[in-house]
Amino acid sequence: MGPLVSFVIPVRNDTLRLQRCLSSIVSNGYPRALTEIIVVDNDSTDGSAKAARDYGAIVIRASDTSMAALRNRGARAALGGILAFADSDHQIDRNWIETAVGVLAAADVAATGAAPLTQPSPNWVQQQYDGLRSRPAACEDVTWLGSGNLAIKRAVFERVGGFDASLTACEDVDLCNRIGQAGFRIVADPRLRSTHFGDPQTLRALFFGELGRGRDNLRVTFRGPRSLRHFQRALVPAGELWCLKGGAVALVFGQVIVAVVFLIAALIPSGIRAAGIVKQQLRPGVIAAFQALAVAVVFGLARALALVTLGSHRARRVASVR
Repeated sequence: MGPLVSFVIPVRNDTLRLQRCLSSIVSNGYPRALTEIIVVDNDSTDGSAKAARDYGAIVIRASDTSMAALRNRGARAALGGILAFADSDHQIDRNWIETAVGVLAAADVAATGAAPLTQPSPNWVQQQYDGLRSRPAACEDVTWLGSGNLAIKRAVFERVGGFDASLTACEDVDLCNRIGQAGFRIVADPRLRSTHFGDPQTLRALFFGELGRGRDNLRVTFRGPRSLRHFQRALVPAGELWCLKGGAVALVFGQVIVAVVFLIAALIPSGIRAAGIVKQQLRPGVIAAFQALAVAVVFGLARALALVTLGSHRARRVASVR
C-alpha cells in the first residue's frame, strides 16, 4: 500500500477543463482508494462545483481570494501525506501519481513536478510560448517548480508554512525558495507529464498573463537566496524597464540616437529568449524566428512593466480566454 495522495485544485468557472483534469486523476494507475481530490471553488457561477462532486471530489467554497490562499485552504482540509497541486486547466498522464510517489520516497526530496506541455495542436503563439519552458531530459535538481503541476510532502509543506497568502503571484517561487532554504531537494522529473490547456492564444493574452505573473517578482526575489543566479529573475526585467524608461526620457529631450541605443539594450534579453526558443525547434525558419521574437518581446515587456503595475490572477484568467 502506498501513501494517500491529496490533490488540491482551485477553480473558478472552468467546468469543461476541470472535468478533463479530474478525469485524468481518477483514471490514473494509482489506487483510487489512495487518491483524495479537493476542489477549492472560488465563487463559481457555472457547474464547476457539481462537476467536482460528480468525480467524487470534496468541494470547499471560497470567496475572491488569492491562489495561494485557495491552495492553503485545500491543503488544510487534505488528509494525504503527499499534497498534489494541480490547476483546473491541466491534464496529467496516467502514471503521474505513481511517479510522484516514487520520487518523493527519497528522504531528502521534498517536492517534484515538471514544466507542463502546451495543448495539442497549438497556434503559433502557444507553440512559441511553450518554447520558453525549460524541460530537463532526465531527473534533475531544480530551484523552482510551478504550482500547477507540483507534488510535495505534507510534512515539509507545513514545516515551511505553506504558500504565502499575501502574494498574488510568484507564490510557487516563494514556496520553493523556503523549501530549499530548509535543506530539502526539489526534483524535476520529465515523467510527470502534464498538458496545460490555458496557454495564451494571442499576444494580448500573453502580455496580460505575464503582467500578472510577474506581479510579486521583486518581493519574492529579495526574500530568497542571496545569489546572482537567483537575483537574475528580478535584475533582468528591472534592467529592461530601466532601459525603456531611459529611451522614453531620451525621446522627450529629442535625443533620438540615445533613445535607439536604450531600446536596443532593452531588447537584448528578448533576443536571447527568442534564440532559446528557436534552438529547441527541429526545423526553424524565418517565420518561426520572427514569431519567437514577437513572443519573447511581449513576454519581456510584460515582465518589466509588472514591476510597476498592479496585476491579478483573475486578470490573467480573463485575458487567457480572449
